[in-house]
Amino acid sequence: MPGFKELTARPRLKKTRRVVTVTCFLLLAGPGFAADSPVSTLTLDQALQAAFAGNPDLAAAQWEIGIAQGDRQQAGLIPNPEVSWEAEDTRRNSRTTTVMINQPIELGGKRGARIDVASRAQDAAGIALERQRNALRADVIQAFSGAQTAQQRLQLSGQSLALAEHGLRVAQGRIQAGKSSPVEGTRAQVQVSEVRLELSRAERDRANAYQQLAQVMGAPLPTTTRVQVAAEELSIVPPPDRLLERLNETAELRLARLQIEQREASLGLEKAQRIPDLTVSVGSQYDELERERVNVVGLSMPIPLFNRNQGNVLAAARRTDQARDLRNATELRLRTEIQATLTQWQTANGEVQAFNRTILPAAQRAVESATQGFEMGKFGFLDVLDAQRTLIDARSQYIQAVAEATQARVRIERIFGDVDAFGVSP
Repeated sequence: MPGFKELTARPRLKKTRRVVTVTCFLLLAGPGFAADSPVSTLTLDQALQAAFAGNPDLAAAQWEIGIAQGDRQQAGLIPNPEVSWEAEDTRRNSRTTTVMINQPIELGGKRGARIDVASRAQDAAGIALERQRNALRADVIQAFSGAQTAQQRLQLSGQSLALAEHGLRVAQGRIQAGKSSPVEGTRAQVQVSEVRLELSRAERDRANAYQQLAQVMGAPLPTTTRVQVAAEELSIVPPPDRLLERLNETAELRLARLQIEQREASLGLEKAQRIPDLTVSVGSQYDELERERVNVVGLSMPIPLFNRNQGNVLAAARRTDQARDLRNATELRLRTEIQATLTQWQTANGEVQAFNRTILPAAQRAVESATQGFEMGKFGFLDVLDAQRTLIDARSQYIQAVAEATQARVRIERIFGDVDAFGVSP
């Protein structure tokens, strides 16, 4: 972790290290990774690829494209003809039989209006799928970040336990030398017990975070999997003016505009329904008594006397007005959310920088000074405990600030999708 100093010296790790992948993601990650390693590292890119390939909600949403295509195809079909047979007089020698073919002919542009509505629905299905992919991407980033945070908390709990155990050993050494009261040893032991409980909670939280990540990805994670360590530097979120310039290109606002067009197309279809359809009939009639066959031609059309579809036209017009208001509400909500999110990111980023530059180094020095002073008999063990707790709290607040900054990035990703691929840069 940036800003954290180990209590004991450790050999420096080589800069070049081999990254291995989770066994179940080898096909997604590509060649060049080993599957026989006991511990594997899962990167964010691998988690995103696995989620796009295996998330059941996204897989179900993808079928909406085919459904919309079927609706579009059905909307363009013309009505089928009807065949009718009719007999007058049941007596065989005197009855008259008529065979007719009836073909409905749609008037008023109904077929074109249906196609327009279905085409708008087809476009909306594509944008809705894009929005769901953006939401899934944001969920994966959030779950991955949650796993990283839980992993960092577990690591810090281990460091805190080492810190508390070091204080306990110092206290026991002074007690054995007769320089400190046994009460200080009890206090040190209580501190160790509290930190061990915190370590147990951190292990539980990490397990829950990994389960949440596996659920979003749509694939179980092996027990030997560890998520990639978070980068030391926070990701950069573009400035508000750049994002607001691209607001109309977001999937959510494009979908809101398309819903207006879809409601307008539905209004046009309802208006077309006011015009009755014409039915053309062609057939043949045979008279058994006269031994004569004649051709029959007919036209029929309902009279729009009472039902002129006026109720459906009114409802469709009001739905169009509603869609316009919803679009305006969506734009207002997105603008407000973007500004609030960027404010959150700037605040969290400032806190992270303050922890890295000032708070964490000062808290670490305070622990070292208090411990050395206690060994020399200058301070009491309460001073050591206070310094230790201050450092532990500072580390927890640092992780919380990083998590809040990541949450802000996730909210931007949920609105815009991949910000880097979107072409927005600071």
